[in-house]
Amino acid sequence: MNFGLIIIGDEILSGKREDKHLPKVIDLLAARGLSLSWARYVGDEPDRITADLGDAFAAAQRGDVVFSCGGIGATPDDHTRQCAGRALGVPLALHPQARELILERMRDVAAEQGLPYEPDRDDNVHRLNMGVFPEGARIIPNPYNKIAGFSLHASSGAGGVFFVPGFPVMAWPMIEWVLDHHCAHLRRQVGMREKSVIVFGAMEATLTPLMEDIEARFAGIKVFSLPSVDHPQWGRHIELGVKGEPNSMEAAYAEMIRGLNGHGAKLGPELVR
Repeated sequence: MNFGLIIIGDEILSGKREDKHLPKVIDLLAARGLSLSWARYVGDEPDRITADLGDAFAAAQRGDVVFSCGGIGATPDDHTRQCAGRALGVPLALHPQARELILERMRDVAAEQGLPYEPDRDDNVHRLNMGVFPEGARIIPNPYNKIAGFSLHASSGAGGVFFVPGFPVMAWPMIEWVLDHHCAHLRRQVGMREKSVIVFGAMEATLTPLMEDIEARFAGIKVFSLPSVDHPQWGRHIELGVKGEPNSMEAAYAEMIRGLNGHGAKLGPELVR
């Protein structure tokens, strides 16, 4: 099962807001021995959102878990709920449990402000739109203000797409809830690790056969090469490494070092993450 992330909003693409979801989701997954496989950014453009969500639902059918952050409110620039319905070809409907949570939130706010509870007031009726989800959706609880997110699950039962608000204070606890409930069985005590070495005076092209050989010989291992031309400490160099399960990673790394020594490469410090 792979994990994906979609981040929605013009404010991210225009630079008005700095995205904080990507590094946080990486950290939340890593704390559970998991890792992010892919991520996408998309603005508030319905056709593009629909296309990206269509890809996300296809990934969910293959078993992926995809988080979508942003655009689930009820203002004109919020399109995610409608686009999710379009991508699946299903209508939207007011979710009964989401409705009750929104009404509960209205009561709480009225009590806090010393005002009467008026669920039929126009602005309160409009707030119910935040509980209108594609048919078949399940809710994701929101501990911040009770306005639920929602999830849509693959018919195979393996994967799903999980929709949360764009506000980090709401989104992050909701993503944690998904990881600790829907994905609890995927948690690993030890996650993917990586180990690398700084290589001086080598060309990527000459190291490529070694990298290909290691990936072919060690199942589940990925080899990576990160060249740099102006590093403040090491100058021009290549960071060459492997990542995977700890036991396999150590064996693959040892083989990589043997290969580098065979090439006569000049090696610098080792890095472990």
